[in-house]
Amino acid sequence: AATASRIPSTRLALHHFDVNYSLQLKELWPSVRAGLLCEQKYGALLNNFCPLDHVTQELELLNATDFVSEACKKAQRLHRGAAAEEARRGKESRSQEGFGEGRTVMQAEMMTQAEMSPPRHASISSNIKCYTFPRGDITRFRPARPDIRGLLNYYLMDAASLLPVLALNVQPDDFVLDLCAAPGGKTLALLQTGACGHLAANDISISRTKRLHQILCNYVPTEMREAVSVTSCDGRDWEQLEGGTFHKVLVDVPCTTDRHSVMEEDNNIFHKRRTKERQMLPMLQLQLLMAGILATKPGGEVVYSTCSLSPLQNEHVIE
Repeated sequence: AATASRIPSTRLALHHFDVNYSLQLKELWPSVRAGLLCEQKYGALLNNFCPLDHVTQELELLNATDFVSEACKKAQRLHRGAAAEEARRGKESRSQEGFGEGRTVMQAEMMTQAEMSPPRHASISSNIKCYTFPRGDITRFRPARPDIRGLLNYYLMDAASLLPVLALNVQPDDFVLDLCAAPGGKTLALLQTGACGHLAANDISISRTKRLHQILCNYVPTEMREAVSVTSCDGRDWEQLEGGTFHKVLVDVPCTTDRHSVMEEDNNIFHKRRTKERQMLPMLQLQLLMAGILATKPGGEVVYSTCSLSPLQNEHVIE
């Protein structure tokens, strides 16, 4: 009997997403689907350990912009607009009430100043700079070039991968844990903040940890690498190693990696032999998140992230 041809893992993944994400995203799914199937666009994360003046000039001449600073400016404009509107309404209310509740003019002015001040937690690290081309522009960045010390001047990565690092909001001298660190883009971004008192980068895969080591060697000076400890442990067991140690913990868990799953056959989690592994992902993710929480000092912060749209791997794990 003839053997039936094997269905490609990418097709299985796309069918799975069509069935599930169309119910979740409804009318948004066609555009999201098209985005998943488009050629991946990269951002250029600038390496602050290199001289950068000529690099930024070259990128800006190509019409690339730093999306982090642009997002920060937009957030500040929105906040100022909202605060100004709130202040206007407050003034109208106070003029109508004649400050009848015992407020003074000075108190009103102080309140207005507070409304106009940006919230403390809205800050985005100005040290992280990542250049991207405008929407619809498929220009590719040239390969990064080494400086006089052999350090490469930028790292190409999916710009969205920076969002968990920005959300972590690392403060000066924070002890930081990147629990599932390989291949190393987020670890490198954490170092670009210049704020880590100590950074622990861990990944269960020895081969992927070797790649992380290589990235650190290519981008980070030797003296700065001394502030980074790289380990290859099962992240679920981290509490037994260094529980309650860190101010900030990033838990960027293994997931279905949706774009990779619909574009690449290599190492695709929708391959039939990996069905059980895929089904067990939410349990693994929950265990890693719990380990990240237990690794955090009292009052510390944990950011959980995936590269998937699946509620089972996101909201349901958190809940």
